Amino acid sequence: MLDIKFVRENPDAVKENIKKKFQDAKLPLVDEVIEKDAKYRACLKEVEALKAARNKLSKANGPLFGQLKKCTDEAQKAELQAQIDANNAAVKADADKMAELEKEEETLSARIQEIMYTIPQMIDPSVPIGPDDSCNVEVQRFGEPVVPDFEIPYHTQIMESFNGIDMDAAGRVSGNGFYYLMGDIARVHEGVLAYARDFMIGKGFIFCIPPFMIHGNVVEGVMSQTEMDAMMYKIEGEDLYLIGTSEHSMIGKFIDQIIPEDSLPQTLTSYSPCFRKEKGAHGIEERGVYRIHQFEKQEMIVVCKPEDSMDWYDKLWKNSVELFRSMEIPVRQLECCSGDLADLKVKSCDIEAWSPRQQKYFEVCSCSNLGDAQARRLRIRYKDENGKTQLAHTLNNTCVAPPRMLIAFLENHLQADGTVTIPEVLRPYMGGKAVLVPNKK
Repeated sequence: MLDIKFVRENPDAVKENIKKKFQDAKLPLVDEVIEKDAKYRACLKEVEALKAARNKLSKANGPLFGQLKKCTDEAQKAELQAQIDANNAAVKADADKMAELEKEEETLSARIQEIMYTIPQMIDPSVPIGPDDSCNVEVQRFGEPVVPDFEIPYHTQIMESFNGIDMDAAGRVSGNGFYYLMGDIARVHEGVLAYARDFMIGKGFIFCIPPFMIHGNVVEGVMSQTEMDAMMYKIEGEDLYLIGTSEHSMIGKFIDQIIPEDSLPQTLTSYSPCFRKEKGAHGIEERGVYRIHQFEKQEMIVVCKPEDSMDWYDKLWKNSVELFRSMEIPVRQLECCSGDLADLKVKSCDIEAWSPRQQKYFEVCSCSNLGDAQARRLRIRYKDENGKTQLAHTLNNTCVAPPRMLIAFLENHLQADGTVTIPEVLRPYMGGKAVLVPNKK
């Protein structure tokens, strides 16, 4: 969310930013919010003037009451009482006017907030311009993508060869978009999560397990209304939502906090299940465990000073590259274009893993710098060296989400005989196993 003062002073820049995000329908909102803000500030000024007048009249009545009590002249008493009554009438009129203005303030404030929650964050100048993800830009590759000389089955077929997945049973129990993982496949799933946890601890991040449900005001603080409607499951009858990622509750951890400067940056790695509606129809490659309603994830979170946020952005996505390469999976960095950025993001990139079966890359991690957008909504602040309160910056990145990671893992480590090799870094989490042998072929 932008600062309303910034919008007032830079309307053309805000409009240009909206155009760069291909959201022209939002352009009228800039003028509307400036107009509403002017009326709101005028209301505030008038209310303050009325309060001052009311206080003046109320104070004036004190001496008049004293004179009235002592007065013996009836004509003079009537005159004093008339003055008191006139002051009281003026006070009441001012009170009625203030009530009207305060009601108008409330209406204006609600609309201003609604608009400010809708106007997108200013994107970084380095973000490539384009309307959608087809305009995302490959930056660099890490590891050599390999296409084996044997056919690679669909990922659920590989899992089934190990008796490692049962989507039919999950469908009967929970519906589409769920799964049972079993045996060695479930063990790989948990092993990857445990390895990612330890990997991030080794990078100096503090391991956290956060709440898996959060209040509505936290949801509004961490994401746009569009994302909220598309993603979040609400608990019926409760002001609680199931988290779509641990970023939501981890950033929420700092709501209404002033963080000591010497405690920055806050570098946290969090585990959680994630719950998502995942609306819409998906192609064959997004079935199986690629796009599901429930999965588990290890996340990276950083809260830092503004001048440090871009450095942390680079560190975070590089952590993902290092993690995947340590598991011998080729990846690439893909810079997200303006139209593919969620409204709260300043800059974002995806880390995509190589799929030998599809012979292309697919998303496994998403790294984002949100600037002060979440901090402004949630009032996450710190005091600088001059004692001035400032908004922090927030960043997040997927460390690993095993359902998609499993796809990349199985495809890249599948052998012609149906076995799957285990990279050395994962063997301690697999009881020392170096190879998984299928139960059936």
